[in-house]
Amino acid sequence: MPVIASVSVCIARVPLAAPVTFSTRRVTAREYCLVRIRSTDGVEGLGYCYAVNSAGRLLSVAVTDLLAARLVGQDSHRVEGLWAEMYQEALLVGRTGAVMRALSALDTALWDLNARSAKLPLYRFLGAKALDRVPGYASGGYYLPGKTTEDLAREMAGHVQDGFKAVKIKVGLESIANERKRMAAVREAIGDDTRLMLDANNAWKDLPTALEYLRCFEPFNPFWIEEPFSPDDLDNHVRLARATPVTVATGEVEAGRWRFKDLIALEATTLLQTDATVCGGITEWRRIAATAASHGIMVEPHAWHDVHIHLVASTPNTTYVEWMPDDHIVNFRKVIDRQLVADDGDLLLPQGEGLGFQFDDAAIEQYGVIYPGEQNRWITIE
Repeated sequence: MPVIASVSVCIARVPLAAPVTFSTRRVTAREYCLVRIRSTDGVEGLGYCYAVNSAGRLLSVAVTDLLAARLVGQDSHRVEGLWAEMYQEALLVGRTGAVMRALSALDTALWDLNARSAKLPLYRFLGAKALDRVPGYASGGYYLPGKTTEDLAREMAGHVQDGFKAVKIKVGLESIANERKRMAAVREAIGDDTRLMLDANNAWKDLPTALEYLRCFEPFNPFWIEEPFSPDDLDNHVRLARATPVTVATGEVEAGRWRFKDLIALEATTLLQTDATVCGGITEWRRIAATAASHGIMVEPHAWHDVHIHLVASTPNTTYVEWMPDDHIVNFRKVIDRQLVADDGDLLLPQGEGLGFQFDDAAIEQYGVIYPGEQNRWITIE
Protein backbone atom coordinates (compact mmCIF):
# COMPACT_ATOMS: atom_id res chain seq x y z
CA MET A 1 0.00 0.00 0.00
CA PRO A 2 1.84 3.16 -1.20
CA VAL A 3 1.67 5.78 1.55
CA ILE A 4 2.90 9.27 0.70
CA ALA A 5 6.03 10.14 2.68
CA SER A 6 6.95 13.47 1.08
CA VAL A 7 6.14 16.01 -1.61
CA SER A 8 8.97 17.95 -3.30
CA VAL A 9 8.80 20.87 -5.70
CA CYS A 10 11.33 22.68 -7.89
CA ILE A 11 10.97 25.51 -10.40
CA ALA A 12 13.11 25.11 -13.51
CA ARG A 13 13.49 28.25 -15.59
CA VAL A 14 14.47 27.31 -19.15
CA PRO A 15 15.12 30.30 -21.46
CA LEU A 16 14.19 30.07 -25.11
CA ALA A 17 17.20 30.18 -27.42
CA ALA A 18 15.42 32.98 -29.28
CA PRO A 19 12.24 34.72 -28.08
CA VAL A 20 9.12 33.82 -30.04
CA THR A 21 6.10 35.96 -30.85
CA PHE A 22 2.49 34.79 -30.84
CA SER A 23 -0.43 36.88 -32.06
CA THR A 24 -0.89 38.27 -28.54
CA ARG A 25 2.31 37.78 -26.54
CA ARG A 26 6.06 37.29 -26.56
CA VAL A 27 7.72 34.34 -24.82
CA THR A 28 11.31 34.51 -23.61
CA ALA A 29 11.38 31.58 -21.17
CA ARG A 30 9.32 28.71 -19.79
CA GLU A 31 9.15 28.14 -16.07
CA TYR A 32 8.25 24.57 -15.12
CA CYS A 33 6.90 23.51 -11.75
CA LEU A 34 8.32 20.03 -11.20
CA VAL A 35 6.92 17.87 -8.40
CA ARG A 36 7.92 14.56 -6.89
CA ILE A 37 5.68 12.52 -4.61
CA ARG A 38 7.62 9.85 -2.76
CA SER A 39 6.01 6.86 -1.08
CA THR A 40 7.21 5.12 2.08
CA ASP A 41 8.39 2.20 -0.06
CA GLY A 42 10.74 4.48 -2.01
CA VAL A 43 8.82 4.86 -5.28
CA GLU A 44 8.57 8.37 -6.71
CA GLY A 45 5.84 9.77 -8.94
CA LEU A 46 6.48 12.80 -11.13
CA GLY A 47 4.25 15.63 -12.29
CA TYR A 48 4.65 19.06 -13.77
CA CYS A 49 2.89 22.20 -14.89
CA TYR A 50 4.20 25.39 -16.42
CA ALA A 51 4.21 29.16 -16.44
CA VAL A 52 5.53 31.60 -19.01
CA ASN A 53 8.46 33.97 -18.55
CA SER A 54 8.48 34.60 -14.79
CA ALA A 55 5.51 33.24 -12.84
CA GLY A 56 6.85 29.88 -11.61
CA ARG A 57 7.11 30.97 -7.97
CA LEU A 58 3.31 31.19 -7.79
CA LEU A 59 3.08 27.52 -8.68
CA SER A 60 5.73 26.48 -6.16
CA VAL A 61 4.07 28.33 -3.29
CA ALA A 62 0.71 26.77 -4.16
CA VAL A 63 2.35 23.36 -3.69
CA THR A 64 4.29 24.10 -0.51
CA ASP A 65 1.88 26.40 1.31
CA LEU A 66 -1.51 25.08 0.26
CA LEU A 67 -1.70 21.58 -1.21
CA ALA A 68 1.22 19.32 -0.19
CA ALA A 69 0.08 18.95 3.43
CA ARG A 70 -3.16 17.37 2.21
CA LEU A 71 -1.14 14.49 0.69
CA VAL A 72 1.54 13.52 3.20
CA GLY A 73 0.59 10.40 5.13
CA GLN A 74 -2.19 9.48 2.71
CA ASP A 75 -2.64 6.33 0.64
CA SER A 76 -1.72 7.35 -2.91
CA HIS A 77 -4.44 5.09 -4.36
CA ARG A 78 -7.08 7.40 -2.90
CA VAL A 79 -6.74 9.67 -5.90
CA GLU A 80 -10.36 10.81 -6.13
CA GLY A 81 -10.54 11.66 -2.46
CA LEU A 82 -7.24 13.51 -2.49
CA TRP A 83 -8.29 15.49 -5.56
CA ALA A 84 -11.49 16.57 -3.84
CA GLU A 85 -9.64 17.57 -0.68
CA MET A 86 -7.02 19.58 -2.57
CA TYR A 87 -9.73 21.30 -4.58
CA GLN A 88 -11.67 22.16 -1.45
CA GLU A 89 -8.51 23.54 0.14
CA ALA A 90 -7.99 25.72 -2.93
CA LEU A 91 -11.60 26.83 -3.23
CA LEU A 92 -11.17 30.36 -1.90
CA VAL A 93 -7.82 31.17 -3.50
CA GLY A 94 -7.70 29.54 -6.91
CA ARG A 95 -10.20 27.33 -8.71
CA THR A 96 -8.26 28.13 -11.90
CA GLY A 97 -4.86 29.58 -12.78
CA ALA A 98 -1.74 28.96 -10.72
CA VAL A 99 -3.38 26.97 -7.93
CA MET A 100 -5.20 24.62 -10.31
CA ARG A 101 -2.01 24.13 -12.28
CA ALA A 102 -0.20 23.15 -9.09
CA LEU A 103 -3.02 20.75 -8.26
CA SER A 104 -2.70 19.35 -11.79
CA ALA A 105 1.01 18.62 -11.29
CA LEU A 106 0.34 16.86 -7.97
CA ASP A 107 -2.53 14.82 -9.37
CA THR A 108 -0.39 13.72 -12.32
CA ALA A 109 2.35 12.69 -9.89
CA LEU A 110 -0.16 10.56 -7.95
CA TRP A 111 -1.13 8.67 -11.09
CA ASP A 112 2.53 8.30 -12.04
CA LEU A 113 3.39 7.00 -8.56
CA ASN A 114 0.60 4.43 -8.67
CA ALA A 115 1.54 3.27 -12.18
CA ARG A 116 5.20 2.92 -11.17
CA SER A 117 4.18 1.03 -8.03
CA ALA A 118 2.26 -1.36 -10.29
CA LYS A 119 5.31 -1.51 -12.63
CA LEU A 120 3.18 -0.46 -15.62
CA PRO A 121 3.37 2.33 -18.18
CA LEU A 122 0.77 4.92 -17.29
CA TYR A 123 -1.40 4.30 -20.37
CA ARG A 124 -1.66 0.60 -19.45
CA PHE A 125 -2.45 1.47 -15.84
CA LEU A 126 -5.24 3.76 -17.07
CA GLY A 127 -6.64 1.12 -19.43
CA ALA A 128 -5.14 1.30 -22.90
CA LYS A 129 -6.80 1.54 -26.29
CA ALA A 130 -3.38 1.44 -28.02
CA LEU A 131 -0.22 -0.38 -26.98
CA ASP A 132 2.44 0.63 -29.47
CA ARG A 133 1.77 3.98 -31.16
CA VAL A 134 -0.68 6.87 -31.55
CA PRO A 135 -1.02 9.52 -34.28
CA GLY A 136 0.71 12.86 -33.82
CA TYR A 137 0.39 16.19 -35.52
CA ALA A 138 3.46 18.35 -36.06
CA SER A 139 3.00 21.70 -34.37
CA GLY A 140 5.03 24.76 -35.34
CA GLY A 141 4.71 27.59 -37.80
CA TYR A 142 5.68 30.25 -35.27
CA TYR A 143 6.45 33.86 -36.11
CA LEU A 144 10.20 34.43 -35.82
CA PRO A 145 12.38 37.38 -36.85
CA GLY A 146 13.49 36.99 -40.45
CA LYS A 147 11.27 33.97 -41.08
CA THR A 148 9.79 34.16 -44.58
CA THR A 149 6.70 32.59 -46.10
CA GLU A 150 9.02 30.27 -47.99
CA ASP A 151 10.69 29.24 -44.73
CA LEU A 152 7.27 28.44 -43.25
CA ALA A 153 6.29 26.36 -46.27
CA ARG A 154 9.56 24.40 -46.11
CA GLU A 155 9.05 23.78 -42.39
CA MET A 156 5.60 22.29 -42.94
CA ALA A 157 6.68 20.30 -46.00
CA GLY A 158 9.45 18.79 -43.88
CA HIS A 159 6.90 17.48 -41.38
CA VAL A 160 4.92 15.88 -44.18
CA GLN A 161 8.09 14.28 -45.53
CA ASP A 162 8.61 12.85 -42.04
CA GLY A 163 5.24 11.11 -42.33
CA PHE A 164 2.93 13.48 -40.46
CA LYS A 165 -0.56 13.64 -41.89
CA ALA A 166 -1.50 16.77 -39.96
CA VAL A 167 0.37 19.99 -39.18
CA LYS A 168 -0.36 23.22 -37.31
CA ILE A 169 0.73 26.82 -37.81
CA LYS A 170 0.23 30.11 -35.98
CA VAL A 171 -2.10 32.72 -37.46
CA GLY A 172 -3.52 36.12 -36.55
CA LEU A 173 -0.44 38.28 -36.06
CA GLU A 174 -0.12 39.66 -39.59
CA SER A 175 -2.50 41.38 -41.99
CA ILE A 176 -5.13 39.41 -43.86
CA ALA A 177 -3.15 39.79 -47.09
CA ASN A 178 0.01 38.39 -45.49
CA GLU A 179 -1.86 35.60 -43.73
CA ARG A 180 -3.39 34.62 -47.09
CA LYS A 181 0.10 34.36 -48.58
CA ARG A 182 1.28 32.21 -45.65
CA MET A 183 -1.75 29.95 -45.94
CA ALA A 184 -1.45 29.53 -49.70
CA ALA A 185 2.24 28.67 -49.44
CA VAL A 186 1.66 26.10 -46.71
CA ARG A 187 -1.27 24.41 -48.45
CA GLU A 188 0.73 24.14 -51.67
CA ALA A 189 3.69 22.71 -49.75
CA ILE A 190 1.76 20.07 -47.80
CA GLY A 191 -0.79 19.08 -50.44
CA ASP A 192 -4.53 18.59 -50.16
CA ASP A 193 -4.44 15.33 -48.18
CA THR A 194 -2.67 16.76 -45.11
CA ARG A 195 -4.79 18.25 -42.36
CA LEU A 196 -3.92 21.87 -41.61
CA MET A 197 -4.68 23.22 -38.12
CA LEU A 198 -4.55 26.93 -37.29
CA ASP A 199 -3.76 28.48 -33.89
CA ALA A 200 -4.75 32.11 -33.34
CA ASN A 201 -3.74 32.37 -29.64
CA ASN A 202 -6.68 34.65 -28.74
CA ALA A 203 -5.90 36.99 -31.65
CA TRP A 204 -9.27 38.63 -32.25
CA LYS A 205 -11.41 40.93 -30.12
CA ASP A 206 -14.63 40.87 -32.13
CA LEU A 207 -16.59 38.68 -34.50
CA PRO A 208 -16.31 40.83 -37.67
CA THR A 209 -12.51 40.76 -37.51
CA ALA A 210 -12.43 37.02 -36.85
CA LEU A 211 -14.77 36.42 -39.79
CA GLU A 212 -12.57 38.52 -42.08
CA TYR A 213 -9.68 36.21 -41.33
CA LEU A 214 -11.75 33.03 -41.44
CA ARG A 215 -13.20 33.92 -44.85
CA CYS A 216 -9.60 34.26 -46.01
CA PHE A 217 -8.67 30.89 -44.50
CA GLU A 218 -11.68 28.82 -45.59
CA PRO A 219 -10.58 28.23 -49.22
CA PHE A 220 -7.48 26.46 -47.88
CA ASN A 221 -9.63 23.94 -45.97
CA PRO A 222 -8.25 24.24 -42.44
CA PHE A 223 -9.30 21.48 -40.06
CA TRP A 224 -9.69 23.75 -37.04
CA ILE A 225 -9.19 27.31 -35.83
CA GLU A 226 -7.78 27.28 -32.30
CA GLU A 227 -8.39 29.91 -29.62
CA PRO A 228 -9.84 32.60 -31.90
CA PHE A 229 -10.91 34.83 -28.96
CA SER A 230 -10.13 35.32 -25.30
CA PRO A 231 -11.15 32.17 -23.42
CA ASP A 232 -13.61 34.28 -21.44
CA ASP A 233 -15.44 35.47 -24.56
CA LEU A 234 -17.79 32.51 -24.88
CA ASP A 235 -20.42 34.47 -26.79
CA ASN A 236 -18.15 35.16 -29.74
CA HIS A 237 -16.99 31.54 -29.78
CA VAL A 238 -20.65 30.55 -30.16
CA ARG A 239 -21.25 33.07 -32.93
CA LEU A 240 -18.12 32.09 -34.84
CA ALA A 241 -18.89 28.37 -34.56
CA ARG A 242 -22.26 29.07 -36.19
CA ALA A 243 -20.82 31.32 -38.90
CA THR A 244 -17.93 29.25 -40.29
CA PRO A 245 -17.58 25.67 -41.52
CA VAL A 246 -14.15 25.52 -39.84
CA THR A 247 -14.16 23.67 -36.52
CA VAL A 248 -13.68 26.03 -33.59
CA ALA A 249 -11.29 24.48 -31.05
CA THR A 250 -10.57 25.79 -27.57
CA GLY A 251 -10.06 24.86 -23.92
CA GLU A 252 -6.29 24.70 -23.45
CA VAL A 253 -6.27 27.21 -20.58
CA GLU A 254 -9.58 26.17 -19.02
CA ALA A 255 -9.73 24.43 -15.65
CA GLY A 256 -12.42 22.35 -14.02
CA ARG A 257 -15.11 20.20 -15.59
CA TRP A 258 -17.75 22.88 -15.04
CA ARG A 259 -16.19 25.32 -17.51
CA PHE A 260 -15.99 22.59 -20.13
CA LYS A 261 -19.61 21.71 -19.47
CA ASP A 262 -20.50 25.31 -20.33
CA LEU A 263 -18.42 25.22 -23.53
CA ILE A 264 -20.27 22.10 -24.65
CA ALA A 265 -23.73 23.26 -23.58
CA LEU A 266 -23.38 26.61 -25.33
CA GLU A 267 -21.99 24.94 -28.48
CA ALA A 268 -19.02 27.30 -28.29
CA THR A 269 -16.76 24.58 -29.65
CA THR A 270 -16.98 21.18 -31.25
CA LEU A 271 -13.45 20.14 -30.29
CA LEU A 272 -11.85 20.43 -26.86
CA GLN A 273 -8.12 20.92 -26.30
CA THR A 274 -8.14 20.11 -22.61
CA ASP A 275 -4.66 20.22 -21.05
CA ALA A 276 -3.99 17.89 -18.11
CA THR A 277 -1.27 20.21 -16.78
CA VAL A 278 -3.85 23.02 -16.52
CA CYS A 279 -7.36 21.63 -16.06
CA GLY A 280 -6.90 19.74 -12.78
CA GLY A 281 -4.58 16.89 -13.68
CA ILE A 282 -5.23 13.47 -15.13
CA THR A 283 -8.20 12.89 -12.82
CA GLU A 284 -10.08 15.96 -14.05
CA TRP A 285 -8.93 15.50 -17.65
CA ARG A 286 -10.53 12.06 -17.74
CA ARG A 287 -13.81 13.40 -16.34
CA ILE A 288 -13.87 16.11 -19.00
CA ALA A 289 -13.06 13.64 -21.78
CA ALA A 290 -15.84 11.30 -20.63
CA THR A 291 -18.33 14.17 -20.60
CA ALA A 292 -17.23 15.20 -24.09
CA ALA A 293 -17.62 11.62 -25.31
CA SER A 294 -21.24 11.54 -24.18
CA HIS A 295 -21.85 14.56 -26.44
CA GLY A 296 -19.96 13.13 -29.41
CA ILE A 297 -17.10 15.62 -29.01
CA MET A 298 -13.43 14.83 -29.52
CA VAL A 299 -10.63 15.89 -27.17
CA GLU A 300 -7.27 16.68 -28.76
CA PRO A 301 -5.04 17.71 -25.84
CA HIS A 302 -2.88 20.80 -25.95
CA ALA A 303 0.92 20.36 -26.16
CA TRP A 304 2.98 18.50 -23.48
CA HIS A 305 3.28 15.26 -25.41
CA ASP A 306 5.15 13.48 -22.61
CA VAL A 307 2.01 13.28 -20.47
CA HIS A 308 -0.71 13.51 -23.11
CA ILE A 309 0.55 10.53 -25.08
CA HIS A 310 -0.65 8.36 -22.19
CA LEU A 311 -4.09 9.98 -22.19
CA VAL A 312 -4.57 9.72 -25.95
CA ALA A 313 -3.50 6.07 -25.77
CA SER A 314 -6.16 5.36 -23.12
CA THR A 315 -9.11 7.54 -24.17
CA PRO A 316 -11.56 6.55 -26.93
CA ASN A 317 -12.59 10.04 -28.08
CA THR A 318 -9.10 11.27 -28.94
CA THR A 319 -7.02 11.14 -32.12
CA TYR A 320 -3.81 13.15 -31.91
CA VAL A 321 -0.92 14.03 -29.65
CA GLU A 322 0.44 17.49 -30.39
CA TRP A 323 4.10 16.91 -31.27
CA MET A 324 6.71 19.61 -30.88
CA PRO A 325 9.59 18.40 -33.07
CA ASP A 326 12.31 20.32 -31.24
CA ASP A 327 12.96 22.20 -28.00
CA HIS A 328 13.04 25.71 -29.40
CA ILE A 329 9.54 26.74 -28.29
CA VAL A 330 8.32 24.12 -25.82
CA ASN A 331 11.54 23.18 -24.09
CA PHE A 332 10.32 20.84 -21.36
CA ARG A 333 12.35 18.08 -22.98
CA LYS A 334 15.49 19.83 -21.68
CA VAL A 335 14.65 18.84 -18.09
CA ILE A 336 13.88 15.12 -18.61
CA ASP A 337 16.10 12.17 -19.38
CA ARG A 338 14.13 10.36 -22.08
CA GLN A 339 12.39 11.63 -25.20
CA LEU A 340 9.46 10.30 -27.17
CA VAL A 341 10.19 8.95 -30.64
CA ALA A 342 8.25 9.94 -33.77
CA ASP A 343 7.94 7.36 -36.52
CA ASP A 344 6.15 8.02 -39.81
CA GLY A 345 3.76 10.52 -38.26
CA ASP A 346 3.04 8.44 -35.17
CA LEU A 347 4.49 8.70 -31.67
CA LEU A 348 5.80 5.48 -30.19
CA LEU A 349 4.39 4.73 -26.75
CA PRO A 350 6.99 4.60 -23.98
CA GLN A 351 7.47 1.17 -22.45
CA GLY A 352 8.94 2.26 -19.12
CA GLU A 353 6.98 2.48 -15.88
CA GLY A 354 4.65 5.40 -15.24
CA LEU A 355 5.23 8.41 -17.46
CA GLY A 356 8.39 6.77 -18.76
CA PHE A 357 10.91 9.47 -17.86
CA GLN A 358 12.78 10.98 -14.91
CA PHE A 359 13.76 14.55 -14.26
CA ASP A 360 17.36 15.06 -15.37
CA ASP A 361 19.54 15.94 -12.38
CA ALA A 362 22.12 17.80 -14.46
CA ALA A 363 19.38 19.87 -16.08
CA ILE A 364 17.90 20.70 -12.67
CA GLU A 365 21.34 21.83 -11.55
CA GLN A 366 21.49 24.12 -14.57
CA TYR A 367 17.93 25.44 -14.69
CA GLY A 368 16.58 24.96 -11.17
CA VAL A 369 15.88 28.19 -9.30
CA ILE A 370 17.00 28.80 -5.69
CA TYR A 371 14.75 31.51 -4.34
CA PRO A 372 15.83 34.00 -1.64
CA GLY A 373 15.59 32.39 1.78
CA GLU A 374 15.87 28.85 0.38
CA GLN A 375 18.93 26.60 0.46
CA ASN A 376 18.07 24.15 -2.30
CA ARG A 377 16.37 23.97 -5.65
CA TRP A 378 14.03 21.28 -4.34
CA ILE A 379 11.76 22.17 -1.43
CA THR A 380 10.37 19.14 0.42
CA ILE A 381 7.28 18.83 2.61
CA GLU A 382 7.22 15.77 4.87
